[in-house]
Amino acid sequence: MKSNLFKKTKYFIIDMDGTFYLSGNIIEGSEEFIEKVRSTGRDFRFFTNNSSNDVQVCRDKLANMGFPVEEDMIIVSSHVAAAYLNKNYSGKKVYLLGNERLTRDMRKAGINLVDEDPDIVLLGFDTTLTYEKIRRAANYIAGGAEYIATHPDVNCPMADGFMPDTGSMIEMFAASTGKRPIVLGKPMRPTVDYITDILKCDKDEIAFVGDRLATDIAIGMNYNIPCALVFSGVTTPEMYEASDIKADVAVENLKALADYL
Repeated sequence: MKSNLFKKTKYFIIDMDGTFYLSGNIIEGSEEFIEKVRSTGRDFRFFTNNSSNDVQVCRDKLANMGFPVEEDMIIVSSHVAAAYLNKNYSGKKVYLLGNERLTRDMRKAGINLVDEDPDIVLLGFDTTLTYEKIRRAANYIAGGAEYIATHPDVNCPMADGFMPDTGSMIEMFAASTGKRPIVLGKPMRPTVDYITDILKCDKDEIAFVGDRLATDIAIGMNYNIPCALVFSGVTTPEMYEASDIKADVAVENLKALADYL
């Protein structure tokens, strides 16, 4: 039966752009899906890999579309990174490649940000990136600093195309330094650990929903967590058919996924 797939699920971890909304508009049927989630005694959280945004940006965007949510309903890859740093590198000096929002989030989390002689280079989605930041980071990485990235997305979709994302910067620094980072965000294990920790649940009590195979679906497939692909964003049925990354269910949109609850 369709309902058996999410029998144990307490929380749906839902991607935002391309899954819940697209081009500033809520995708038809998305709100009905949330209503069905709640009416069946479950809950949800939004999760975005985009570390150039903070919770307030995401909340404002949703509110402008007529779907206001509380602060704790949104999780960003930067939250995973801050928790990972505090757990594994407490007090260490961090050189951050990030915009003012990511910088503010890191400082709020107690991360020791520095411009010189860092122990760690943290690569985020830096929409204020300069050549001087690149130069410094490359030299710190080559010099032996620990190297961590908030998420692996290669491109970020924009209304008029796309913007190179953190994954593209990973390749640039690899070409320059020969080194690759510890990568966080979806589809990595620290993200699973962070979510289950803050929600106080087991991994078989969450389910990932999204439109990207390499992140939203891979995290489910890699860690035996239920996952659902929607074709309302970047992935087409033809792309899915050709991919080795497979979801537990693939549907047109969230409205169609509601039939599985």
